[in-house]
Amino acid sequence: MTTETPTAGATAPGAALPDTPEGGARPGPDGRLRCPWGTGPEDYAAYHDTEWGRPVHGDDALFERLCLEAFQSGLSWLTILRKREAFRAAFAGFHIPAVAAFTEDDEARLLADSGIVRNRAKISAALANARVAAEWAPGELDRLVWSHAPDPATRRVPRSTAEVPGSTPESTALAKELKRRGFRFVGPTTAYALMQACGLVDDHLADCWRRGTAAR
Repeated sequence: MTTETPTAGATAPGAALPDTPEGGARPGPDGRLRCPWGTGPEDYAAYHDTEWGRPVHGDDALFERLCLEAFQSGLSWLTILRKREAFRAAFAGFHIPAVAAFTEDDEARLLADSGIVRNRAKISAALANARVAAEWAPGELDRLVWSHAPDPATRRVPRSTAEVPGSTPESTALAKELKRRGFRFVGPTTAYALMQACGLVDDHLADCWRRGTAAR
């Protein structure tokens, strides 16, 4: 959930853990220690506690995350989070065959939809990526993404947001492979934000109550 060139305060929970000062875990209203961004607006707190870092499987589910991470580029993740249901309605639940069948009229409809981010390049990329993925075998996108999950034993446990990377060799390889196979608007930082959000890595801070609670 970050831009390809993250800047503090401009993006959302993800590789750079923005929208919050750097630091270690902090107590929330319930006294539980959380990643700093997870103690912010209620939308973030709920996302932190119930979604971020939990394993996500399924072609459509991962396609949705890829699309939303791309739409977030340059924006706050909070913006995307609050528009997520509108995105799902506009993009047919991110069902890959349905999005792949979108026409020029559908693209025009999306560009006129104030409930989503109306960026022509991002909308065009989402439709093009769906057409690529629609040609793959069932489960192929899931397998491709998860094949880039690193061995947890090789990863350092971050104690502060300053120790969370913006991209990794694995995210660079994932972005490169997706691009090689025809995907657009995905780079190493976007790929890493996907990996964080979907549980391929656990970047909850060492003292965060969510650390280590989501099994693959």
